[in-house]
Amino acid sequence: MANTNRGIYNAPQELGWPKTVVLGLQHVFAMFGATVVVPIITGLSVQVTLFCAGIGTLLFHFITKRKAPVFLGSSFAFLGGFAAVKALPLTNSAGVALTEAEKLPYACGGIVCAGLVYVILAALIRACGIKRIMHFFPPVVTGPIIILIGLILAPNAINDASGNWLLAIVAIIVILAANVFGRGMIKIIPILLGIIVSYLVALVTGHVDFSGVAAANLVGIAPFALAKFDASAILIMVPISLASMMEHVGDIAAVSATCERNFLANPGLHRTLIGDGLATSLAGLIGGPANTTYSENTGVLALTKVYDPIVMEIAAVVAILLSFIPKFGEFVHTIPSATIGGVSFILYGMISAIGVRNLVENQVDLTESRNVLIAAIILVSGLGFNNIGGISFQIGGAGFTLSGLAIAAILGILLNAILPGNDYVFNEEEYEVAATKDLNADL
Repeated sequence: MANTNRGIYNAPQELGWPKTVVLGLQHVFAMFGATVVVPIITGLSVQVTLFCAGIGTLLFHFITKRKAPVFLGSSFAFLGGFAAVKALPLTNSAGVALTEAEKLPYACGGIVCAGLVYVILAALIRACGIKRIMHFFPPVVTGPIIILIGLILAPNAINDASGNWLLAIVAIIVILAANVFGRGMIKIIPILLGIIVSYLVALVTGHVDFSGVAAANLVGIAPFALAKFDASAILIMVPISLASMMEHVGDIAAVSATCERNFLANPGLHRTLIGDGLATSLAGLIGGPANTTYSENTGVLALTKVYDPIVMEIAAVVAILLSFIPKFGEFVHTIPSATIGGVSFILYGMISAIGVRNLVENQVDLTESRNVLIAAIILVSGLGFNNIGGISFQIGGAGFTLSGLAIAAILGILLNAILPGNDYVFNEEEYEVAATKDLNADL
């Protein structure tokens, strides 16, 4: 990739601090809608989520030597994992079944381990080379897994939306309109716009409860909760990291295409993976969702042509400051579940669609029996075992449960390794070309 002088890499010196701060606030606006949806869906704290996004972004920038202008926000990939952990038959020391809220720390424990998988893969990439490691995770495996995540979550969207279809449909229509007809910033924040318009309708129709906002303090410490660890929860969350890792590679390629600098090579994919992984583990450790690189903010980079990482760092600091305003967190929680259901209706479908796009863009030949069999077994085993609560078993007196998604990921990786014909070769340049096409289509 050409190393040109496009973009401003010394924003404070060339633009001045006032304009630089405004640019940072714009990145907060871009990431906000998607970031806060995750804690609302899962039941985690909005305050903790914002804190984790900010701290995670700063940690990522430190590890990558402040070279890649990336913002880390809440990952949607792990939503299916949270739903699966909530369905586990977990009990406390007295043998009493845990509530869904009490199971959240165990889901966060799985997030901690999933983040460490990133670090392990980064070490392997550094030692063995990216092509050799990615050979085990071709699109024929990761594509169906991503499709599966969206399909498993689909019933949750319908359940939430069914509480008030008017609010859900308003959110869906606004998101669709912003995506199809929107330009510039409108096209980058469709989720936030969908929430805002649906929320206004909820206000007019009397479906918003402000009692929690009135009772909350204006300033206070976020309700951090230490992660707890259960083998079954870990086995649910860890396989998802394989799919989210591919998302990470695509996002870093997209940032590279935008800035015309190969961040896969410098600071290197191993560093960006470590930054993302440690940020995710830290978030899970203190009760937050997994982090991921945000394409929303990459879109803002493409619009503004200002690539100085400091604008992302300003956004990170603002996110941290917002995390110390409990009243703000409670205000976010006043968003009706039906509104979130409408947003989820689109989001979960988009997750599956991204999986399909992963197959198409990588030209996976589904006329080949090998590829069809791998995809078929991943999809059927994932959905089928998910419907019966996974597979439970005992090892040394300890109980374990493998979720449908975990079973599907394991089978897919094993079949890909065993069946002859795995000729996939990871190509950095192909990722960058695809990323450029995606950005041009979006903007």
